[in-house]
Amino acid sequence: MRRASSRARTRRLIAVAAVSALFGVGMNGVAAGAPPGVPKDPSHHQSAGDRDLRPGLRAPSAAQRELAVRQKVTARWNRLGTPANLTPQGKALAEGLPADPATAARTYIAQHRDLLGLSQQAADSLEVVAVNPIGAGSSVLLRQHFGDLPAGYDGLAAVGVAGGKVYLVSSTLAPDAPAPAPATLSEKQALQNAIRDAALNGGTVTAEGSSGGWSRFSADGLSGTQSVKPVAVPMPQGGVRAAYEVSVSDNDPNGAQAYTSYVDARSGDVLIREDNVVDEADDPQWKAFPENPSADYRSRDTRETWCFTKTRGCDRVVGNPASPLPWDVDPSVSATESTHTTRGNNEWAAQDWLDATGRGFNLAGFATPSPDREYTYPWTNQWYASKCSPAAFDSPQRNDIDAADTNLQAMHNRMHDFSYNLGFTETAWNMQDDNFGKGGLGADPEHGNSQSGARVATSLIRDNANQSTGPDGMPPTTNMYLWQAIAGSFYSPCVDGDYDMSVIGHEYTHAISNRMVAGPDRGLSGFQAGSMGESWSDLDAMEYLAANDLVPHGQSPFVTGQYVTGNKVRGIRDYDLSKNPLNYSDLGFDLTGPEVHADGEIWNGVNYDLRQAFIKRYGAGSTALSKSCAEGRTPVARCPGDRRWIQLVYDAWLLMANGDVSMLDARDAMLAADQLRFGGADQDLLWNTFAGRGMGDGAVSNTNADTDATPGFASPKARNAAVRFRVVDDTGAQVPNARVFVGDYQARAVPVADTDAASALTDTAAMVAGNYSFVAQAPGHGMTRFTAHVSSGSHRTVQVRLSRNVASAAAGATATGDGVDLGALIDDDEGTTWASLGAQATPVAGKQVTVRLAGQGPQHVRRVQVSGLLRPANAQDPGGDTATQNRFTALRSFKVLACTATATVDCSQAKDYRLAYTSPRDAFPAARPRPVAPNLTMRSFTIPRTTATHLRFEVAASQCSGNPDYAGQQTNDPNVPTDCVTGAAISGQVRAADFQVFTH
Repeated sequence: MRRASSRARTRRLIAVAAVSALFGVGMNGVAAGAPPGVPKDPSHHQSAGDRDLRPGLRAPSAAQRELAVRQKVTARWNRLGTPANLTPQGKALAEGLPADPATAARTYIAQHRDLLGLSQQAADSLEVVAVNPIGAGSSVLLRQHFGDLPAGYDGLAAVGVAGGKVYLVSSTLAPDAPAPAPATLSEKQALQNAIRDAALNGGTVTAEGSSGGWSRFSADGLSGTQSVKPVAVPMPQGGVRAAYEVSVSDNDPNGAQAYTSYVDARSGDVLIREDNVVDEADDPQWKAFPENPSADYRSRDTRETWCFTKTRGCDRVVGNPASPLPWDVDPSVSATESTHTTRGNNEWAAQDWLDATGRGFNLAGFATPSPDREYTYPWTNQWYASKCSPAAFDSPQRNDIDAADTNLQAMHNRMHDFSYNLGFTETAWNMQDDNFGKGGLGADPEHGNSQSGARVATSLIRDNANQSTGPDGMPPTTNMYLWQAIAGSFYSPCVDGDYDMSVIGHEYTHAISNRMVAGPDRGLSGFQAGSMGESWSDLDAMEYLAANDLVPHGQSPFVTGQYVTGNKVRGIRDYDLSKNPLNYSDLGFDLTGPEVHADGEIWNGVNYDLRQAFIKRYGAGSTALSKSCAEGRTPVARCPGDRRWIQLVYDAWLLMANGDVSMLDARDAMLAADQLRFGGADQDLLWNTFAGRGMGDGAVSNTNADTDATPGFASPKARNAAVRFRVVDDTGAQVPNARVFVGDYQARAVPVADTDAASALTDTAAMVAGNYSFVAQAPGHGMTRFTAHVSSGSHRTVQVRLSRNVASAAAGATATGDGVDLGALIDDDEGTTWASLGAQATPVAGKQVTVRLAGQGPQHVRRVQVSGLLRPANAQDPGGDTATQNRFTALRSFKVLACTATATVDCSQAKDYRLAYTSPRDAFPAARPRPVAPNLTMRSFTIPRTTATHLRFEVAASQCSGNPDYAGQQTNDPNVPTDCVTGAAISGQVRAADFQVFTH
């Protein structure tokens, strides 16, 4: 399956491939050297599916920088030399402006052209795209015009305004606005160029009419409708190009492909390409699982009966003003009559068994028509009961497909209504066939593909869900897949993703955030924006379920995908949202290295804290009140704290004009949203919480591609503590070159303090009050974890002891033995790995590295530390382990053998060694569905007193060979092996990150 780029809008919960990185790999950090807040040329950071070939960048002028300082404005700059973000250092950017939001926004821009770096022509060219209310305030979205052409990419500004005050400006404005030279290419030529550039197999192009400003085409070999419209594209080095915005999609058996490209209308060059596939008279009623079927997977039908208006005989009434029409009425078919199937104004849900891409839509796949509008089809749990047998598709029950179509349609409609009441309305470019004259283009209901690709023989399409979201007016598509165990890849139960609302809601929210951020035609792009996109999807689905009291007993309300994965502890993520230790210094922490799904959990962590802080301040409310708020019947100002939090999440989306936002940009948007909606009532809560997760004062990100952002733990709204870290050895002497990290990770994390005199850091950090966990690490001393409480306004010295690591190369130890990158095992660093790379099914037990311990004579060993963490798949260790680091190759258990060298024993022979320690069989206790980073980080093991000059670290088992959760044939699918040792190509490989030995 094609790997999704980190900038892609299809956010795959999981991509099935026998590799360690089950998600797309993120971009590397930008190089040093740019002035603070000025982006580097991003052309070096494009993923395979995305590219921006506009050369160079324009830095802001010295006058703009001086104005920002003089006006007490915090500014971050975009590639075009205008502010990506303007936030006030006081209460507002400007006051005394007109009461009308659009007029206020225009007036601010006119009065601050010099700060913005705009010509008079550029300022005058702005049109109001939308004014979306945020409480008493508004987000005003403006777009530049260049002659007769609107900006297609960049050229936007979002202004947050309330009561004549401006609180935030987010922009991708171009400094100048001259009309570009006119087009010389036709729309058809532009479409053909975009098809070639994306390497799609398109043939003859035929015009199919136009709508909503788009010219529509069909192309032989490509699925669906291809669309083109004329736009303008600003260039970072100045000037504007006439261009065509081209939306193309392809029916490729290797995976869904859909792109938005911007083609130069004169040269035909593709300037920009973005991947749109980011890898839910009578009264109708539906049978649906409110959250998911029974967590024990028994075939009890726990569905509720939902009715649109009547209450008798129904468990829940789902009709509300957010959906003026019943869910089975599609105005494109009839304004009043039912379609009698799973097709309506907000959602089309249909079986998609034979589409390998999930990009097309099967109009013949709707649920079996129901003349009485009772969509209450039987559900027998057939996929689970048959243990993933392909015979289920040909049975009379057809793998419960009618029930799956119905459940998916119901869930998507629920998400439509929930998000509508939070601001995802027609003017914010939501997904509806008919917008009832309220704004937006319409003709874009969500297309839900049920059991997508289930019967495709040429490509294994399982354990996945995705969302493809094009511009407003183009129907987005979501794909729900079947789940099953696959050798060395993923070990889920035989379940249908169409029944897990945490997954359905996650995917639907990708469409929400990609429509609301950066206007109707663009969406989230870039590493940190993609990471937040994943997080927002987790968070929004979680809040929908919690607000409606839909989390089944025995399930955590803060775990995404626990039904489809069979894991109630962390689901499909590294962490339960409520048990998340991550902070801004941890970008790239996971086994994948920087990657949007994993690093989205950093944003999950801070937003869970925000949610809980709002609940603490405003209360949790009753179940009845939460439901009333979720349905829009109670104003948000009278709602519990969690509703206020999720409202600010939605409001902030409307304040981001740039899809390339960083986590700090999104922080600023939430702060501005609080000013607009609640008069700034919670600025202290927001700042203090962001600071506690490293996104406070002093935090810096060099564009949203930065994977080594500088964390800042101080808050401008608190009395921060000054925390000095004194790192000493066993004698009390200071340890040189020690680094201190906030959180649980050392590999790929950014330190908050160090004892290196040559470093820009010091041994002291400013921190908002709270309880923190830390890691200290130094060459020759390994690493240690510790915790500390930080009190408001205190000056505290935290003493940390790092014992000498006698297995460290920095202390004089050496390593010999099996495999490659032996030095990685004794370098005090979890970020590198030793590996033994045998062929498939080669036993890994007995693979070893022998360490000659540092120091004079025998050492008296009391404790060892071992890490099974893997390095990113795109990094190369010095010894040449270039193989993909599949997470199932990580260490599970080990032995330690000892030898003391003498005049007659040189410790070179196996017979010289005696067994000193055998670890537990689950020393690194991974579980279904796969090993994750928290399972594999450094662990300490006390061993019997051992005297030795040499220790041999010996593998007992890898996760693949030693974990019973990954063993044996677990399904009745003859085409898919599940036993890791016999079925996975990586089963002869094993890896470990570090082996540390201590005498204390």
